[in-house]
Amino acid sequence: MSSTLEGLQFPVQPDTQKPSTTRTGKEIIAEALSIVDNQSAQQVLKEKKWRKNYPKYFKALVEHGIRNCSNPITIAKQGLHKAEHSFEFYRNGQRYLLKDMMDVPLAQLHTVQLKGESLAEPEWYIPYHGQNLKGEALLAQVQKWEDDGIIEPSHADALRLANAHPEWFDLSDRTMVLFGAGSEAGPLTWLSKWKANIVAVDLPNTKVWQKILNTIQNGNATLYAPSQTSLPDQTPTRELSAKLGANLLTQTPEIAQWLLQSQHQLDLAAIAYLDGEKHVRVAMAMDSIMKVVSEQKADTSLMFMCTPTDVYAVPKEVVESSANKFRYRSQMQKLLTKGVATASLKHFFQKNLHDLIKSDNGQAYGIADCLVIEQGPNYALAKRIQQWRATLARHEGQRVSINIAPSTTTHSVTKNPLLKAAFNGASLFDVEAFKPETTNAIMAALWIHDLRNPESVANPETVMDHPLELMMQGANHGGLWRVAYLARTALPFAAIYGFATDKLPLKKALAKLKS
Repeated sequence: MSSTLEGLQFPVQPDTQKPSTTRTGKEIIAEALSIVDNQSAQQVLKEKKWRKNYPKYFKALVEHGIRNCSNPITIAKQGLHKAEHSFEFYRNGQRYLLKDMMDVPLAQLHTVQLKGESLAEPEWYIPYHGQNLKGEALLAQVQKWEDDGIIEPSHADALRLANAHPEWFDLSDRTMVLFGAGSEAGPLTWLSKWKANIVAVDLPNTKVWQKILNTIQNGNATLYAPSQTSLPDQTPTRELSAKLGANLLTQTPEIAQWLLQSQHQLDLAAIAYLDGEKHVRVAMAMDSIMKVVSEQKADTSLMFMCTPTDVYAVPKEVVESSANKFRYRSQMQKLLTKGVATASLKHFFQKNLHDLIKSDNGQAYGIADCLVIEQGPNYALAKRIQQWRATLARHEGQRVSINIAPSTTTHSVTKNPLLKAAFNGASLFDVEAFKPETTNAIMAALWIHDLRNPESVANPETVMDHPLELMMQGANHGGLWRVAYLARTALPFAAIYGFATDKLPLKKALAKLKS
């Protein structure tokens, strides 16, 4: 079996001689819960309908994380330790535990450097509805998003600060590593305009690297890219696209070793995405590289972008806002949603979570459960691994930028017909899905804010009342935290509305639900 596998893999189960994503995922979540709630941990292991019921256990992670300020650290340590000792790495027919990946026989990656040709000075704006918002127009839109509950006040404040500090965007002093550099929702386009030193890691794929190289050439940044062989300095860019790249799943230790050769402080950004179980594997690959590099380069910073379709601890004020939306719904909305809920045996339009959980810090927090079951437990696990690493790294003194990015109409999302339709209909519930160019501009600026602003929660010297506030601050959830209903129970109706706006003359009638 081992001879057919290469690179980072889910563990092969001894009884079946096959990998099991379900068993591995359950074991990792159970281990994460084992100290803070052993009973729930045992229930995870016994769960027969994991793909249907996994949200219950991810919610338990957050609930127990809230109750005691030390619990998020315990949960993160337990979960990451189990993951590191579960996943396997194969090289030349030999099996290693992922934690031992640096012991495998290593090949050498070489570096290609390319400077952008633009002389333009760095600038920032937000592309939105066909306009490039700057200055007062940008600030007005930020205020509207905040007033509408689309973004949290801390997110709005970060964007205002970024707008007030144009000097922050000269990144000639930063070396920024992008895992999944060609990602549609990544910051490459903006960093290439901000004089950054960009270390780009992406698959050896001519189309991907043509895009990356063109972006760099049109900007004012400097690119550092991996290649399998040493290339002459004057290699034409049309030839480079076929020779650059490194595979995060099969060349994990080589990438870590290559980054350790850098003499500069590194800002590592985990933005790679793959479908299905590969998303967990690439999350573990990025995590392993981040851990190795951080252990040997203590000034390394980390960056993650969270999904809004997850479960989070949230401030008390967010819960109160959601409760008010439910309480003050229009009469028409109450009647229709009650009818739909009754007809669906209470599966649709369930009231959002409005209970508060007391923490040992004397404060109370709520839970925003925006998990979408259709995205699956592998997706949830991959994103949870990133939250764990962020929580633990900051606790141990690293600068960590981790912010919730809004639902975005990228290809990876809209190729799912249900999600595409749901995003089209999201406005019915005061939720906004952003276009990629808008998300990219916002989240790139937020990363720069977290690196430049000494008062940002990304700075480990900034005092937080609770470790989970790291994910509360700077959130752009598109309104999902503040909706009246449990998000996944309104998603099907949002999808129907989304289909209707495209296919049927129902938009005006259904829009009355909001009034």
